[in-house]
Amino acid sequence: MTPPGERLGPWLARALAAKACRIERWAKLGGGAIQENWAIDVTIEGGPRAGALALVLRTDAPSGVAASHSRVHEYALLAAAHGAGVTVPEPLAVCVDPGVIGKPFYVMRRAEGTAAGHILTRDDKWHGDRIALVARLGEELARIHSIRPPRDDLSFLEIPSQPPAEAAIAEYRAALDGYDQPRPALEWGLAWLAANAPPTRELVLCHRDYRTGNYMADAIGLTAILDWEFAGWGDPYEDIAWFCAKCWRFGVNAREAGGMADRETFFRGYERVAGRSIDRTAVYYWEVMAHARWTTIALMQGWRHVSGAERSLDLALTGRRVAELEYELLRMTAPAPRAREA
Repeated sequence: MTPPGERLGPWLARALAAKACRIERWAKLGGGAIQENWAIDVTIEGGPRAGALALVLRTDAPSGVAASHSRVHEYALLAAAHGAGVTVPEPLAVCVDPGVIGKPFYVMRRAEGTAAGHILTRDDKWHGDRIALVARLGEELARIHSIRPPRDDLSFLEIPSQPPAEAAIAEYRAALDGYDQPRPALEWGLAWLAANAPPTRELVLCHRDYRTGNYMADAIGLTAILDWEFAGWGDPYEDIAWFCAKCWRFGVNAREAGGMADRETFFRGYERVAGRSIDRTAVYYWEVMAHARWTTIALMQGWRHVSGAERSLDLALTGRRVAELEYELLRMTAPAPRAREA
């Protein structure tokens, strides 16, 4: 995308109630298979934000995922989280006029640090006290879960018509039915999930990808919770378990909370803000669900490459993870051994 400074600067000035906005730097940030992120340094003249301002412009990538929210809806989610006291980049303005850069986008303040999971789990210089960071992440998740339906500002989110666990199982089975090769381990895991589903006692705003790799930290600690494109109403244990699932520990499996610390540290942080205790049995169930979900995603992404629909090394490598994910599903759902007969 060509830097549209001539159009973007005046639009930012109007959106930020400024006299003028001069774009000093425009650079594409890494990542972004689903969205494009651009770092923009601007100088604001006049208005409440006069001076230098470091921004991120977030817009659609050429290829996207159908389940992902639009940028307008993602902006609304970010604004709701910011209003609930969640540590997110401050949302500043959203644009639906294609005449500015050619497609919808929004801008937010730029957070500093790194989100790379392989770095955060192994290099302590990026987050200060690792235990304190994980406790903080538990607190942040509890604040996200304080957002509950109905919400006029989030009316685009569909309220589930069936229990979240049942809906998830049906979604993964439908995906598997469209795949032309048998996957008995995944089928077994889905059958176990259907037979053991706990009740959902409350609907909350679930981030749906709350894990190491989707928050940013610097040398002091947490700077931002990122990537809200899959958020929706659901069971709070979905997020709690996703953070702790083995598939998101980046190989540091002894630290069960995101490869960063023990899970009880994460739970205590959550309980402190939520004001209620966490049901560890429910967490286990939703960790099995997390592996079924990621297995399904990895299977479908790998198939996109193998089928020739979209040749991609990233998709191919993701597809190679299916076997280890299925193994974890089998390990977690294995029947208890029978007592030896005398």
